[in-house]
Amino acid sequence: MDFSSDSVRDLPAMEITAALERLTRLFLRLAPRGELSLTAVSVLSLLSRSGPRRLTDLAAGEGVTQPAMTQLVSRLQESGLAERAGDPEDGRVVLVHVTDAGRTALAERSAARAALLSELLSQLAEAELDGLVAALPAIDSLTSLMPDERPATVRAS
Repeated sequence: MDFSSDSVRDLPAMEITAALERLTRLFLRLAPRGELSLTAVSVLSLLSRSGPRRLTDLAAGEGVTQPAMTQLVSRLQESGLAERAGDPEDGRVVLVHVTDAGRTALAERSAARAALLSELLSQLAEAELDGLVAALPAIDSLTSLMPDERPATVRAS
């Protein structure tokens, strides 16, 4: 397929967007029902992957207000999933860290999702499953192109 013109590249982008939106809905439905909101899981995951962050950075990355993030972090801290600690390089700064209990909660949530997904994958034809596995490197490459912070809102003209 010739991808030299923008209009030709837009067609796969639209198809991929639609497929990823369907996959996202499926992925959300695989989440075990529990006390953790999607934002809480996102914050804990970011802290687990990237290390301690300032509240202001977490709020900006999740697209919420700083007071909303403060409340979320307080709930995570009360649950023992996150903690606040001073920045060793700047005593005025407070950093949020994920705790071992937070990592365990993430791992349990991931395992529950994987178990449900495994049931669905077992219903696919072998060629379909092979196709999904073959797409994993491209999906990893695609996801690594976007930073953890949310991009600014793009408005269609």
